[in-house]
Amino acid sequence: MDTPSPPGRLPRGHLVALLVFAVVVAVSWWRPHWPVEQALHHSLTVLAVAGLLLAQRRLRLPLGSFVLVLVFLTLHTVAARWIYSYVPYEQWWQALTGIAPSGGRNHFDRLVHFGYGLLLAPALVLAWRDRGAGRGRAWLHAVQVIVSTGALYELFEWGIALTLAPDAAEAYNGQQGDLWDAQKDMALALLGAVLGATANVLRPGRKA
Repeated sequence: MDTPSPPGRLPRGHLVALLVFAVVVAVSWWRPHWPVEQALHHSLTVLAVAGLLLAQRRLRLPLGSFVLVLVFLTLHTVAARWIYSYVPYEQWWQALTGIAPSGGRNHFDRLVHFGYGLLLAPALVLAWRDRGAGRGRAWLHAVQVIVSTGALYELFEWGIALTLAPDAAEAYNGQQGDLWDAQKDMALALLGAVLGATANVLRPGRKA
């Protein structure tokens, strides 16, 4: 358990977790392959960290919730390093196990969208429970927030596709030729949110 901290200051555990994440981000910038695209992805990281710190100040999130959000942002940081479409997880798996994956589409972006729902929904349930909502209402609101913000992000990607050159838009969006990429991403975020929110509301008391 974190030791009490003055209002406006992060508890020690939260601060350590944030510093570890900052190190991960810094390391991800070592000899970047696509610096412009990586910077564009990290514009969202900056907004997300600012939102997390604001939520922590207002809600005093438990360490578990705080870390779950940072785990999601770590996945995003890894993906941003290789602009999502080229994360070499198959090579990592082969080096670890000696087994060569079958290849095909790079699915790391699918993992990140699923993680968005799975890892952020518990913190959202907690926020609604702290505002007096019952378990069912908190569950519903958490899932709604994940689905609506996921849809807004897909609209943002659509805007990128309309304003950037085709090659640059593809590099950022990572559709990899999949006509139904946006729908699949939103479906995975929804599935993650349902699982994450359900796991949280089934636990008694104020949980992570």
